[in-house]
Amino acid sequence: MVSATSKSSPQQLSLGVHLNDDATFENYFAQEGQSNALVVSALGHQLEVYGEQFIFLSGAPGVGVTHLLQAACHLAGERGKRAQYLPLEELQHHEPSQLLDGLESLDLVCLDGLQHVLGKSEWERALFNFFNSMRDTGRRVVMAATKGPRELKVALPDLQSRLNWGLVFQVQPLDDLSKQVALQNRAKARGMELTDEVAQFIMHRSPRNTHELFTSLQRLDDASLAEQRRLTIPFIKQTLGY
Repeated sequence: MVSATSKSSPQQLSLGVHLNDDATFENYFAQEGQSNALVVSALGHQLEVYGEQFIFLSGAPGVGVTHLLQAACHLAGERGKRAQYLPLEELQHHEPSQLLDGLESLDLVCLDGLQHVLGKSEWERALFNFFNSMRDTGRRVVMAATKGPRELKVALPDLQSRLNWGLVFQVQPLDDLSKQVALQNRAKARGMELTDEVAQFIMHRSPRNTHELFTSLQRLDDASLAEQRRLTIPFIKQTLGY
């Protein structure tokens, strides 16, 4: 895990927020020509001169929204930019103005789980001021929620309009075949051999969202390294309790 920010301020470092090492664009499966590939393209170009300043992602839990936000932060770091990932579900009890003030000094800020703080007047006012500051300084923002900006319940009308700035995408869930390919690609990136038969076995017995599938793969990777075992169906049954 790496720090979710490259900004060395005590206030930020005390948040204890980290990026998942695996949350990169290389590890995100998006078929060329499909809508999720457009999301990856927009995020990949956001920090360029003509990149979109504001991007809003919506999607159900498990479709990879958090992965995309963290991947954007990883990419920013690789390009020598300063980025901050903020999971608002975890941070909603912090003082919002203290959390958001000063972030316009960063190149990119990714706000995950907006639905957890909307409807709270103090948070909405702080977010309104934050978006204005980021706009005025030309910084980049990626925001995400389970619903699109027009479907979210927002008490402050001016904030509602800010959420509609820029590009809006709905991240689509993968079909089962694409999930299997994504699972096998992730295994290959980890140096693991996951045959079609074994991948299908995991698919049929695990929850179908990608987060759960990749969590299962992480457990298998750890166990196979510890026991020096190949990924066979008996080993998977033993490790995952199927």
